[in-house]
Amino acid sequence: MSSAPVSRPRHRPEIEGLRAVAVLLVVVYHVWFGRVSGGVDVFLLLTGFLITGSLLRMLERDGRIALTAFFSRLARRLVPLAAVALGGVLALTFAFLPGSRWPGVLEEVRAAALYHENWVLAQKAVDYLAREEALSPVQHFWSLSIQGQFYVLWPLLLALAAFAASRLGMSVRRASLAAVAAVFAASFAYSVWMTGTDQAWAYFDTGARLWEPAFGALLALVVHRLDLPARLRLILGWVGLVALVLCGALVPVSTMFPGWIALWPTGAAVLVIIAGTTGSRFGADRLLTWGPLTRIGGLSYGLYLWHWPLLVVYLHLTDRSTATLLGGAGVVALSFALAWISHRAVDGGVARVLRDRRTSARSLALAASFLVPLLAGSLLWSGQIERQEEARAELAEEVSSYPGALSLADAAGDTATDAYPAGGEMPILPDPVLAEEDLSDHHDQGCHVNLEETEVVVCEEGPEDAEHTLAVAGASRVAHWYPAVQEVAEEHGWRLVSFTKSGCQFSTDTPMRDDEVFEECQEWNEGAMEVLADLQPDALLTSSTTANPSGERLPDGFVDRWEELGDLGIDVVGVRDLPRRDYQSAECVEGGLASDCTSPAAYSQEDTDPAEERTLPEHVSTFDLTGYVCPDGQCDAVVGNVLVFWDHSHMTATYARTLVPMMEDSLLEATGW
Repeated sequence: MSSAPVSRPRHRPEIEGLRAVAVLLVVVYHVWFGRVSGGVDVFLLLTGFLITGSLLRMLERDGRIALTAFFSRLARRLVPLAAVALGGVLALTFAFLPGSRWPGVLEEVRAAALYHENWVLAQKAVDYLAREEALSPVQHFWSLSIQGQFYVLWPLLLALAAFAASRLGMSVRRASLAAVAAVFAASFAYSVWMTGTDQAWAYFDTGARLWEPAFGALLALVVHRLDLPARLRLILGWVGLVALVLCGALVPVSTMFPGWIALWPTGAAVLVIIAGTTGSRFGADRLLTWGPLTRIGGLSYGLYLWHWPLLVVYLHLTDRSTATLLGGAGVVALSFALAWISHRAVDGGVARVLRDRRTSARSLALAASFLVPLLAGSLLWSGQIERQEEARAELAEEVSSYPGALSLADAAGDTATDAYPAGGEMPILPDPVLAEEDLSDHHDQGCHVNLEETEVVVCEEGPEDAEHTLAVAGASRVAHWYPAVQEVAEEHGWRLVSFTKSGCQFSTDTPMRDDEVFEECQEWNEGAMEVLADLQPDALLTSSTTANPSGERLPDGFVDRWEELGDLGIDVVGVRDLPRRDYQSAECVEGGLASDCTSPAAYSQEDTDPAEERTLPEHVSTFDLTGYVCPDGQCDAVVGNVLVFWDHSHMTATYARTLVPMMEDSLLEATGW
């Protein structure tokens, strides 16, 4: 292996100030503006800059990377404080957040502790059914997860570069530069493409973010060669600092990053690093090396860890989307206090424990002593929630205690039965804590696809030689009828085929999402028509209207699609879209009295069914079950001891099953079977 002169680590005091500026931007923009600043991108760049410099010095000094020592130092420095903060999140969750949010928080705490929270959030970002969830108190761990994955990848990459250098007779630095440049180019190209294709996913995607620490790594490999005039460095320092501060104000970071526009904050940080310490009293480094600012830089990790969960709890308790000036100041002050206390207690305690024996094994064991109890505690808590749900499931076997929609029979004009009372003191089913998991077999079998998917996944059940075949297709608010339809089909021996897609109406209209053509929906719709043409079901059940706060309507594209189905000899059965709530059902019930959780059907539904006001093709029939969900024009969260919706627009599978008699009557009348 060719060797190069060992580059001595050079103290860069302005970097600590740069850290402080970055974390202050993150905190201020989160707390008072409810938006993203670009400060996290600076942290990613600094991670690449500092880690690459450290690994390169190790390679040039020893000829190898001592992986055990490297990871033990990282674990010692990062894990204890993160584990304490995550423990604080669990305490805050238990004390202040509704139980309906506990399962999600517990899942994400474990993901954050094991450094894959970014992938959990990426999945939720593209999952239509999860998009309406409240802010997660560990959401900010996405960037720390990417950093953790970078820590695993980067020593392996540089070790591979060093091996190649020894074989090719070139310097380690040059081989590393080639490897890092390749990663930067590939990741940057992918980031630009993915941000334009699916920005919500790209925001949390490690592959789309890897170029940012790689950018810092490139700088670490070439910065020693830069010898710029002092006056130019003075200018670059201020340009970089001002550009960084203005980034969040001028750029919609949360909707445009991490594509090429993320060069703004990362490039600004590069300018500050290139400027270095000018020695001039007019230089930006004079500010960045100011004592109070560097001390904030020393607390930046803890401040980043604590500010977000405190903000989420504050916003929940005050029912606000952004903090007031005074409330935000309280959040920031408490964040600083906890950052300082945890830094002194945790980092100071770790230093005392390892004062005499700072071995790799001891460092890893110490990190594990913080991490293992956190994981064990969260798993025990999750297990307790599951056991409580099993107990409720046993109670649900007593149908008379959980009539759901059956308790509304007389309210909808039918004959009520004394066997199904409307009230009671029984626990609500499903448990609001786990309500978002109360989905049908249709979802569990993968027949319902998410926003980014285009494949039509068809699920079939029932005898192949059945006299009648019923298909179910449309968006998620068609899918939530499935449990009732499934039981009706089974009772009558029908063959049932189903395929649905989030946010995608079964229509000929050009679908739009976020003011852009929803191409995945277009492709899925085309595939759905091909499937129906091939399967030739006797009838298709789908939505006959769309109900939103902006109004309820029957789109022309629905009717056009129904006419296409008529040409294929397929009858259409349309079910009126249910009213949406102006509240999150499970969270509302968990947070107070169920009787307080209600909204008018008129919030999103018209007085008259729009389908009744149109002349429809002869092969089309429609029906309306709103009266069994929102009696007398009022949409309560709980009906007959059963939670109706698990969010603001999707019915629980448990409630849908209580609609079986009504669904049966409606389908038999509509189809004539």
